[in-house]
Amino acid sequence: MGRRPAALRAAGLALAGALVLGTATVGWAYWHLNHNIRSVDINSALGDDRPARAVTTPSAPVSAAASPLPAGALNILVLGSDSRSGKANRELGGGDSSGARSDTAMVVHIDAGRTRATVVSIPRDTLVTRPSCPLASGGSTSVAYGTMFNSAYAVGGPVCAVKTVESITGVRMDHYIEVDFSGFAELVDALGGVDVTTTQNIDDDESHLHLQAGPHHLDGKQALALARTRHGIGDGSDLGRIGLQQTLVKALLEQLGGTGLLTDPARLYRAADAITAGLTTDTGLDSLGELMRLGQSLKGLTAGHVRTVMMPVVTAPSDHNRVIAKEPAASELWASLR
Repeated sequence: MGRRPAALRAAGLALAGALVLGTATVGWAYWHLNHNIRSVDINSALGDDRPARAVTTPSAPVSAAASPLPAGALNILVLGSDSRSGKANRELGGGDSSGARSDTAMVVHIDAGRTRATVVSIPRDTLVTRPSCPLASGGSTSVAYGTMFNSAYAVGGPVCAVKTVESITGVRMDHYIEVDFSGFAELVDALGGVDVTTTQNIDDDESHLHLQAGPHHLDGKQALALARTRHGIGDGSDLGRIGLQQTLVKALLEQLGGTGLLTDPARLYRAADAITAGLTTDTGLDSLGELMRLGQSLKGLTAGHVRTVMMPVVTAPSDHNRVIAKEPAASELWASLR
């Protein structure tokens, strides 16, 4: 009889140890994911000289015990960049922080109710008037006329990218999300790859991507190459690449909806680690809790209810290798998102 209480005590101690270890592991994982995220205080940098915020609608309650989730319309500027230094980014074709570029720019508009969205791609080769932007080091940049859109990020980082987008669209960006090369590739790998169908052959030695027209299952490195390729399709301009990026966005949304991440904690953690490790946000989204809250508010949004379009453009009269906004179509599109 003496052995049984001893055995029970040992089992109890082992269980208590496992619970403590499990709690510590969860706590460490949360801390790790939280500290992966980098942020920029865009609201403080830009102040009040910005477009008005969209009129919000009441929040949608989750349950009687839970805090209500936001349900108002939302505009998010999403940039893909090579701004992070590090071996992984360099191996994938990225640069260091001193050579930062925004390769991809999308304004994601989420309708009130958060069950439908419009993703508007802005060609990096668009000639714009870049406004004066505040610099972290003090002072500000000069206004630049007829300059390439992606120069905003190069000269003033996320703050100038947001201010330039708001200047040319008249639409307030509620949030900012930037994903670097390695973070994007690792996310695709954490999801088990992504299925896409290309409508034409792609033969691009610069991105090392060679695909025949048809269905493909791509790993992270291949998906990144697809998002960046431009020389192996169409006329080699940024406009052809945008079509591929939009196809990839839809495919990733479908992949996220069908992977069963929430029922597989190990895969969920790998995906979360990949997302947060390559992420820079505004200070309104710079915690795991805020990102989870945003994700929960979008649970009714499916790939079938996401519309992808490109800002209407025409060839620039001053340079046939550049484009400018096509009016009044561009202004009408932005007005529909306010």
